[in-house]
Amino acid sequence: MVEQIEISSLDLTYQGCRLKSNFTENKLLSSIRKIGIQEPLQGVNSNGRRILLDGFKRYRCAKSLKIEIIPYSSLSDEEANGVIELLRTSNVKSLSILEQAKLIDHLINVQKMANSEIADQLEKSKAWVSVRTSIVKEMSDFVLSEILEGRFPAYAYMYNIRQFMRINKIARTEIDEFVSLVSGKNLSIRDIEILVCGYFNGNDDFRTQMKEGNIMWGLERIKENAEKTAGCSELEQTALRELESVLRYMRRIIFKIQDKRLSSSSFLALANITSKDIVDSSGEFLRKIGDFYEKSARA
Repeated sequence: MVEQIEISSLDLTYQGCRLKSNFTENKLLSSIRKIGIQEPLQGVNSNGRRILLDGFKRYRCAKSLKIEIIPYSSLSDEEANGVIELLRTSNVKSLSILEQAKLIDHLINVQKMANSEIADQLEKSKAWVSVRTSIVKEMSDFVLSEILEGRFPAYAYMYNIRQFMRINKIARTEIDEFVSLVSGKNLSIRDIEILVCGYFNGNDDFRTQMKEGNIMWGLERIKENAEKTAGCSELEQTALRELESVLRYMRRIIFKIQDKRLSSSSFLALANITSKDIVDSSGEFLRKIGDFYEKSARA
């Protein structure tokens, strides 16, 4: 049932579970200014509180327009049941996977519900729930905050950065550093994808330029390189990327093996085997690279 309530009576506990979008909010603000709030805000009435679950953009627009009375409907008299109901209708409400993950994390850590219980009530598999719980666990508080505040696109994290984390075992601190450099710059998804590749797969000079704030320089340089390789076949482009990878890992390992923490007997025994293989192969490798260098220089 829809009722008219005072906006000041709403509890905003779940505001940190929902994504912000300045673009969407500005469009909504214009609409509400003209025709008012058409869809009621939704929450739960629990222990004398009206806890808002859905409608935070409408709430902020109403506050901006100094609207004191708003339409509201309750999903349940119990907080956990209200969250479950919102998740159950998430296709209609268009909750992102990150919003689902945050709400499920709240159910587990605050409402003390088990994964299996959540899965049963949502009529989802345990794997569906586990995927979402793992998303929140692997993210730092800083990155999560930047995404939820709308300063860094969730898509770029989910489908660009997250892949690098899984494949290349990149540390959280490196992810935090990258996000801090590009967050709030209004870059397109494509530009962020390019910068992710350059930052985590590129050379030290590229990372240094980004850290000094020369982000556009980095984008232009990568795009120029892409144009230069446009005339190369797919095989040739792959070979160029592999050559760059060899150089990058050479630089990394030269620095890393000087770390005194690499000292356990197990590590040294295993590393000795691989090091011997590298030493045995290095002579032929350097001869081949030398021949290739002379050939490419003539071209």
